[in-house]
Amino acid sequence: MSQVALPHDAKAGPTKPEIRAVSLGKLDVRPSDHVVDVGSCTGAVTIEAAQRAGRVTAVERKPERLAVTRRNLDENEYDAKVSLREAEAPAGLPEDADAMFVGGSRNFEAVLDHAVETGVDRIVMNVSRVEVAGDAIDAFRDRDLLSEVLQVQVSHGYELAGATSFDAENPVYVVVGRGEGGCE
Repeated sequence: MSQVALPHDAKAGPTKPEIRAVSLGKLDVRPSDHVVDVGSCTGAVTIEAAQRAGRVTAVERKPERLAVTRRNLDENEYDAKVSLREAEAPAGLPEDADAMFVGGSRNFEAVLDHAVETGVDRIVMNVSRVEVAGDAIDAFRDRDLLSEVLQVQVSHGYELAGATSFDAENPVYVVVGRGEGGCE
């Protein structure tokens, strides 16, 4: 798997590489999958999904962020067929997705409803705010989707006075769901 290049900024932080690794691992992306990235922003998740899946649909409500997704896609190698849609989810979401990554909290309940209605097998939502994480857990549970919740904390080492210290990233909550067709 090649490193993801993100030379173009969307004025919103991309999902960090370590968090993408956990999230895409929990999505269990397969070569035959159609993966949806809801709230593509920089395209980081779109790119990594496109390196693993057969099809990827990126949905982003802000045209300037969708343009960044497109430019960052152009800087990376992938084999998937990728579609970019400017829409505020759940509008623009395909009817035939196998796996769905939800990177933002806007309208997530309606996005989950769409996932249930269309039979999405695997859903992962990343959240950085505690209150939203609680709401997301409740929403996954209310829809009979909740499989597990992770709190992922990553720290990167740096040199400090000739030794190694660590600088912590903001923790991220990874809410994992399985639809009726999903594997446990």
